Amino acid sequence: MTKSELIARLAQRYPQLVAKDAEYAVKMILDAMTHSLLSGHRIEIRGFGSFGLNYRPPRTGRNPKSGEKVHVPEKYVPHFKAGKELRERVDGATPDRQAAPEERASQPVR
Repeated sequence: MTKSELIARLAQRYPQLVAKDAEYAVKMILDAMTHSLLSGHRIEIRGFGSFGLNYRPPRTGRNPKSGEKVHVPEKYVPHFKAGKELRERVDGATPDRQAAPEERASQPVR
């Protein structure tokens, strides 16, 4: 689901909410979450999951084209961990996906 699909779904589900208001609400939530992560804070939405930052130390990498060694600086990357309730709901809602890998394995690759 994209951001615009989320906005459309919110406006459809809540008729009293104008599409512009739904767009503004989504934008404000995402801006607040981004600002919180930029400040180094962790975001926890109970029942859904948590957002945080993972530290990646500096390292020496390789340019895949030339094989030349390249210094990769340290960085922080956003990380999401699904909450228990979300994991259980997703797992319980997809019993047909458990059989899917076997079905796909028996089909020829094109």
